[in-house]
Amino acid sequence: MPEPAEPPSNPRHFGAFEGVFTPTVLTILGVIMYLREGWVVGQVGLLGAILIITLASVITSATALSLSSIATNVQLDAGGPYAIISRSLGLELGGSVGIPQYLSQALAVAMYIFGLREGWRWIFPGHSALIVDLVAFAVVLLIAMTSASFAFRVQYGVMAVIAISLVSATAGLWTHPSDHAIDWWLTPDDGASGQAAFWVVFAVFFPATTGILAGANMSGELKNPRRSIPLGTLSAVAVGTAIYLLLAVWFSRMATSAELRTNYVVIIERAGYGPLVVAGLLGATFSSALTSLVGAPRILSALASSQVVPRAGWLVGRPGREPRRAMLVTAALSLTALLLRDLNVIAPLITMFFLITYGMINVVVLLEQRLAVVSFRPRLRVPAIVPLVGAVGCLFAMFVVNAAFSLVAVAVVVMVYGLLMRRKLKAPHEDVRSGLFLMVAEWAARKATTLSRGQSKAWKANLLVPVVDRQEVVGNFSLIVDLTKPYGSVTLLGIADAEHRSALDLHIEELANDFTEAGVHTTATTLESRRPGRAMVHAMQTLRSSFLRPNLLFLTPLTSAMSPEALEEPLRRAKRNRMGVVLAALHPKTALGRRHVIHVWIRAQAPDWDLEVATQRSNLNLQMLIPYLLVRRWNAKLTLCCVVAEPEQRAAAEDYLRRMIELTRMPIDAGAQVVVGEIDGAFELVPSADLNVFGLPHDHELELVRSTVERTSSACLFVRDSGEEDALS
Repeated sequence: MPEPAEPPSNPRHFGAFEGVFTPTVLTILGVIMYLREGWVVGQVGLLGAILIITLASVITSATALSLSSIATNVQLDAGGPYAIISRSLGLELGGSVGIPQYLSQALAVAMYIFGLREGWRWIFPGHSALIVDLVAFAVVLLIAMTSASFAFRVQYGVMAVIAISLVSATAGLWTHPSDHAIDWWLTPDDGASGQAAFWVVFAVFFPATTGILAGANMSGELKNPRRSIPLGTLSAVAVGTAIYLLLAVWFSRMATSAELRTNYVVIIERAGYGPLVVAGLLGATFSSALTSLVGAPRILSALASSQVVPRAGWLVGRPGREPRRAMLVTAALSLTALLLRDLNVIAPLITMFFLITYGMINVVVLLEQRLAVVSFRPRLRVPAIVPLVGAVGCLFAMFVVNAAFSLVAVAVVVMVYGLLMRRKLKAPHEDVRSGLFLMVAEWAARKATTLSRGQSKAWKANLLVPVVDRQEVVGNFSLIVDLTKPYGSVTLLGIADAEHRSALDLHIEELANDFTEAGVHTTATTLESRRPGRAMVHAMQTLRSSFLRPNLLFLTPLTSAMSPEALEEPLRRAKRNRMGVVLAALHPKTALGRRHVIHVWIRAQAPDWDLEVATQRSNLNLQMLIPYLLVRRWNAKLTLCCVVAEPEQRAAAEDYLRRMIELTRMPIDAGAQVVVGEIDGAFELVPSADLNVFGLPHDHELELVRSTVERTSSACLFVRDSGEEDALS
């Protein structure tokens, strides 16, 4: 169902003053300026108040600079901070911050109207609180629904009223002169009645500075966001800070500290003409409510356009038109909050969500700078200390203002992030997450290369799978997944001549997607060659010294389209290139069977039965590690089998197998079975298995594979160590 028809308009028609400076400065100059700044001065003295204002302004100024830097680097989409975070850190993290930010904006509408009501009832105490709330909300909604342009024109009038109220307050210096001594610094140790600690006072004042995103929320409707956001936001922060500092001096001159601590309306009583200040107070709260009701639907519409919220298609507004459906949803939420009658309980939580948004903007700039990506070329460059101060300052302010609600806010963001991750959102643009992970990987690679070459403790199955015929891999798909999931990897190596290269490329890409969907990290490439064996050797040589390289060559000799001669060279050269070998031979009828029983055939080590020597000289390491991976995936029963020539060797062989189970930490229910005789007859003397695992000798490999599958009537794996595995580690 389309949006209601309305005349189309230019989606980007607001400038820096109208679209950014005005809503931002009006949000900063709010209720706290009129009713709480005097209390701040009375609590901590003039110097203490200046310090608090400066600390709060440093945090917001750093965030404003970070926001401005990003705005000069990219053309911001609708949604302001949500667009910034999602473009850099992904839709999930952007949404996890954007959804709480939207809710905060919507609930803030009700809070500002509550403030307006208190000012109104100060003039008309007999008026019903609910009626005042509903009438004020209706007026705000009507203006916001008309258009953002009309709302901003109304705000010009509000800004004029606030300016006149400040002039009236300044006139009080002459109409209500005072000659009391200024208290420069106050602490609870001074023993004054009602004295609060410095950081408690900071927590009360800090929300006054959390309006710097009011203009950025309109990013999708600005003529030139790259210019308007930095100019409008930084100007608003500078003007707001200057006014707060000057008013702190005014309060210290107009009343004693004791009076400031108890009388919240000093600015009205000591102004040149008090009703003008009341008008400014009402205008400030009205303007803040209007700014929030105009900005919140645009955040919701931006969230919907990325499919982050339910019923997204219904909420998305048309370019150049008011997001009316998002406005109606926001109005319903704000009205519900109004009818609850008291939001004081969750007011700190709203501040926390604003601070998390500010902190994430600073984190985005820090990451972009640290990654040194070429795409980050802002016209306004800021030193790294700026976003660092902003990020740390936001975190600090969160826990100073309210530690409990800080934890609740973080928990909400994490919960939303988890829900969005499960939805597997598709971003229409790139972000820096891949660069971040690449930076971490590069750091880890450098550290790993400075350590010893041995990586036996961190061993996992990273398979190099040559592909000449797609069907070979499809037939062994489940086995490959079971060997590598969840921590191993697969490297698909397509090998084809020039004539068949394009077709194989498509098959390789399809297989890679299948493995990825199965939960296996997969990379793929294709080599153009008429000699598959030589191509495999070249690939192993190229990958030999790479980080996160394949460590197992996976071949299927019985079903391979490659000739036995083509397989011989890579088998012979694998160990020299630091790569083990797995030859997989599934049974032609039963494949992997029921995957319930695995037998590992261990070569007899008479007369010494030395386990450490055996792991160094034979293929014992992979013979233990490969079955262990499959036992975990299949929940199968593992049995170690050994064939000895003489009955007298049975006891030593059984002890050897038990020690092997113990020292290699195989499952506690793993069994040991010793057969006296020859290997050819041993298969009939043990229970049947779904999979038999053997060490691979260095000669007659392919003949052995075929004959063994026939004799065991089961799937078989033949493994050869690379020399870098250690089942005892």
